[in-house]
Amino acid sequence: MARRFTVESLEVCVGDDIAEMAHLAAVDAARALREAVDTRGEANIMLATGNSQLAFLAELVQQPDLAWDHVRAFHMDEYVGLPPTHPASFQRYMRERVAAKLPLKEFHYLQGDADPEDEARRYEALLRACPLDLCCAGIGENGHLAFNDPPVADFEDPRDVKIVALEAASRRQQVGEGHFATIDDVPTHAITVTIPALLRARRVFVIVPEARKAPAVEQTLAAPISTACPATILRARANATLYLDAESSARLPR
Repeated sequence: MARRFTVESLEVCVGDDIAEMAHLAAVDAARALREAVDTRGEANIMLATGNSQLAFLAELVQQPDLAWDHVRAFHMDEYVGLPPTHPASFQRYMRERVAAKLPLKEFHYLQGDADPEDEARRYEALLRACPLDLCCAGIGENGHLAFNDPPVADFEDPRDVKIVALEAASRRQQVGEGHFATIDDVPTHAITVTIPALLRARRVFVIVPEARKAPAVEQTLAAPISTACPATILRARANATLYLDAESSARLPR
């Protein structure tokens, strides 16, 4: 049975396993989207990629009684220089796992092979025109949100979308997840939605399963709020919920 508690302003929901965690997060996400559609006639959602999101997205696309044709979707980051046909492209990830399975109103993609600064400005304008009802994110092994690694994270970032150099820890994680053969194959830069833009969503759901994320979860909930672990800022957000499973929550006190 799931347990729920709060850490400062952040709600935390812990499922018994990844399946329960994914189901709980998907049900809550569908409810938030339905509320937006009922209120405004449409909903805007931002989704994260990565292996940690697979179970959640598989549950989300099966949610019943949701007017997906009134939902506009975005994703939150992309590698600079990577075409959408590349196996590790986040645009390709979203096309295959979400867009191909749902009759969405629109899905707006970051173009990794476009001019990076022009693309950042284009996407920033889209996000300003379509305020997010829901942002579904993950947490990196180094505590990042989207690709806001500790060296480039800024809780007061004036930009909504920017170009960042990827920390070695983020690039190693991509190799560890099987997306690239070696760290030299991982692009050195990415286009990312910034932390203020992510957290500006009406609701923020952060889905973090797996034992390898347990140290980052522990830091998120116990370390001082700072960009040394960007995810610590979630504790200051009453609009955020952190979804964990038994493995990712293993270092938390009972």
